[in-house]
Amino acid sequence: MSAIFDKMTEPEKHVAEFLGELGLWYKYEFPVFLFDDKERPRIWTPDFFLPKLGLYIEVCGSGDVDYSYREKIFDKNGMYIIFVHYYKEEKVWKQFLVERLEYIGEKRLSLISEAIEPIGRYRRLRNYHRALVSFKRS
Repeated sequence: MSAIFDKMTEPEKHVAEFLGELGLWYKYEFPVFLFDDKERPRIWTPDFFLPKLGLYIEVCGSGDVDYSYREKIFDKNGMYIIFVHYYKEEKVWKQFLVERLEYIGEKRLSLISEAIEPIGRYRRLRNYHRALVSFKRS
């Protein structure tokens, strides 16, 4: 793992250490395939990918770069990314990262609940039908 740390910037190392403290396993600069705003295929390598959570983290080293385009492209492709503004006070970026992880987790749970609701309705109808058929036989 030290070989990976050698390739990281200082801010990336600090974020990696914090992810470790949170018990979150990551892949460093894991490529992602996206379509840009003109539908052209692109491969980007955000700083971190969290496989268990299916989301990316990009460490922003200064406020000079506008990351809104990248954020728009990830959103357009239905992918989650968190932009960690490391240059802000340590407790600020750490708190922001934790809050975003929690927000995305809650959002995903809501989406999953909505997606599986038809399955629940189907099972309830099937069970009702079975009970009705069983009742008619007796």
